[in-house]
Amino acid sequence: MLAVVTDPYDASTGEELPKLRADVVTVTRDDPAHNNVGAVVAGQRGDVRVVRGPGEYEMGGVFITGVAMKADGKKGAEVQRGTVYTFNFDGLTVVHLGGLSFVPSQAQVEALETVDVLLVSVGGDDGLNAAQASEIISLIEPSIVIPMNYHSSAGQDHRKLEGVSKFLKEMGLNEAKTQDTLKVTHSNLPEDTQVILLEVKR
Repeated sequence: MLAVVTDPYDASTGEELPKLRADVVTVTRDDPAHNNVGAVVAGQRGDVRVVRGPGEYEMGGVFITGVAMKADGKKGAEVQRGTVYTFNFDGLTVVHLGGLSFVPSQAQVEALETVDVLLVSVGGDDGLNAAQASEIISLIEPSIVIPMNYHSSAGQDHRKLEGVSKFLKEMGLNEAKTQDTLKVTHSNLPEDTQVILLEVKR
């Protein structure tokens, strides 16, 4: 089975990247919190394919599409750019928003097509905040949402991230199901959008 690592981070985030096995590494943004490819590739047996930027790729039965995202700032401001990746395998589509820090246009969202599982930052700082994440979810309408990049008492993250509770409130939830791992098939996709928290491992 193909192992994919998305947006490996470096120690500047306050966290040490665990040892990971990967056949493919994707990078959504050229930033230390998203592009520590060397830490994954070091010591691996065999080739590791690194995907940076828009394009279509096929590896080990998984089809990966990098979709360019761009938001123009106010006059004189830096243009925000990034890449969102879709992973298609076994009839399922997983989308990783990674370092996205703005709400994309309707046309950009439509380029993602049907989304079964959406991984989305919710903690703010240099990524999406709770309100932005909720807005994107309402545009994409995925079956399952997995929040990322939020403050956890288990971590030592140096960034100014909000906790996940603010995001859950935006989604109209008091709590969300927490799981150690997630196995998804077409037969177990929920009819309505479901938020699942994956346990933070250190």
